[in-house]
Amino acid sequence: MEKILAEIKRGCSELIDEEGLVKTIKSGKKWYVKAGFDPTAPDLHLGHTVLINKLKAFQDAGATVQFLIGDFTATIGDPTGKSETRKKLSTETILENAKTYKEQVFKILDESKTEVVFNSEWLEALGAAGMVELTTLSTVARMLERDDFEKRYNAKTPISISEFLYPLLQGYDSVHLESDVEIGGTDQKFNLLMGRTLQKTYGKKEQSVLMMPILEGLDGVQKMSKSLNNYIGIAEAPETIFAKLMSISDDLMWRYYELLSFVSLDDIASLKAKVERGELHPKKVKEDLGLEIVERFYDKDKALFAQNEFNNVFKNDGIPTDLEEVVYDEAVWIGKAAVDGKVTPSSSELRRMVSQGAVKIDGEKVSDIKLELTSGEYVLQVGKRKFCKVIVK
Repeated sequence: MEKILAEIKRGCSELIDEEGLVKTIKSGKKWYVKAGFDPTAPDLHLGHTVLINKLKAFQDAGATVQFLIGDFTATIGDPTGKSETRKKLSTETILENAKTYKEQVFKILDESKTEVVFNSEWLEALGAAGMVELTTLSTVARMLERDDFEKRYNAKTPISISEFLYPLLQGYDSVHLESDVEIGGTDQKFNLLMGRTLQKTYGKKEQSVLMMPILEGLDGVQKMSKSLNNYIGIAEAPETIFAKLMSISDDLMWRYYELLSFVSLDDIASLKAKVERGELHPKKVKEDLGLEIVERFYDKDKALFAQNEFNNVFKNDGIPTDLEEVVYDEAVWIGKAAVDGKVTPSSSELRRMVSQGAVKIDGEKVSDIKLELTSGEYVLQVGKRKFCKVIVK
């Protein structure tokens, strides 16, 4: 039990009702661990996998995972940490994103020990009367205890009534599923505790709650987020994942090991001690982390290829062997080629990169944003990691 708890509590910020969790594990009965994901974007990044990795630890301890896709609650939008009301997503977008989630999570979770559930199944069945009854179980004053709601209220920023429903609906999910444990980020504490409150109100066993910290992005400061462009997407190319992991600081590397790696805590401590004694270079430890993460989402061969590509491009100042090619029948503006070759999201972004001296053609810096490429083959490089081949016939 001590070993099981050590792995479950690894990296966690807070565990509420550890005694209840131990009783659940020892009960010999089938037990359930729930985590909810609102499919608000098509791809998951490593920040999302902090929770998914923890679900895997619970599976290893004997739990059945309730992987809850909040197709109903996503239409409201989780207000956690938001300074304004979220835009409503269409049902079509939610279902398409949910499909992608299912494809991605089973690269980590054991599918045979996972129940994928959609909360529209029971929340739509509540109907208007059931929804009104649910609202009687909390008060406006209680809702305003939430830090983000309180800040928005004091700042006179609008809060929609539907946002007050969100924590109640998340809590009702736990009531319906009879979850023994629910996990979430530290920013979800109010919602997670609502599950315990409602389970008690409905006369059910209260779930234990485990909260995980928010993973910092590549900058080591802010939360990993696509909007901040400091993320590592698990569906990105193996070479991109590996290179991004190699770009993190040595201090952040240990944080990633604790929250993202499946290497044991004892082995991590041993690695850290060797680095501190000068017996092991941090780059080697970081490479091993990169190999582990890429292999998890692809395979060993692709992980080794990504490592070789990284060393070729960054260590030997070389060019990747597998370049995106764009072909034209006539002269092409460099801005169009960059967008078509997927080395920049827009021509305006390329203009910025040119002004910073971060754009090269065949290794030579580009200073003229109006440059056109005529007949021939060119290697277009933007920044340190992005390359494409431009062929003009």
